[in-house]
Amino acid sequence: MIKIVIVDDHPVVRDGLRGMFTGDGRFTVLGEAGDGREALALTEAVTPDVVLMDLRMPVMDGVTTIRELKARGCTARVLVLTTYDTDSDVLPAIKAGATGYLLKDTPREELFRAVLAAHRGESVLSPAVAGRLMGQLRSPAKEPLSQRELEVLGLIARGCTNRETAKRLFISEATVKTHLLHAYAKLGVRDRASAVATAIGQGLLRGD
Repeated sequence: MIKIVIVDDHPVVRDGLRGMFTGDGRFTVLGEAGDGREALALTEAVTPDVVLMDLRMPVMDGVTTIRELKARGCTARVLVLTTYDTDSDVLPAIKAGATGYLLKDTPREELFRAVLAAHRGESVLSPAVAGRLMGQLRSPAKEPLSQRELEVLGLIARGCTNRETAKRLFISEATVKTHLLHAYAKLGVRDRASAVATAIGQGLLRGD
């Protein structure tokens, strides 16, 4: 019997998952957590085989939690179960150590098979996520951001306007806009929010 812990900040989602798995004799649900910090304490207390992990949660997000579980020597397989399949969500989760990545619209039987496969140590990816990763592998390597582009993005991430960023870096607003446009092109995005999110997701900027 595979021991499972469910981590999700939505009680309705946790209830639904618990009902699904407790109704199948191959699985037992040891407990639930509503955020990453609760998940760390719970996994240490009950030592599950598989952790079903949401990504966007209060207190501590899923990627940080996965990274911390690995740092603490947790042997449980982590299977991400989320509604988000953007590059800025998928890649950091896989890099942090997730065994698999599924979307919440995954059918029941596929989810069961995924948990069984994760327990065996096999990688499990939803078709949409697998397609994104293959696209990343096939696409040519993008030019890295320059130090000045990172400085501009870092200030934007902290809430600075173009004018404030220009003042702090002793450059013109036009130059700030040019650096942003270059950063957008290199990151494959179209706006400031996406640029910041992608840069954080790729580890180019700190998330805090």
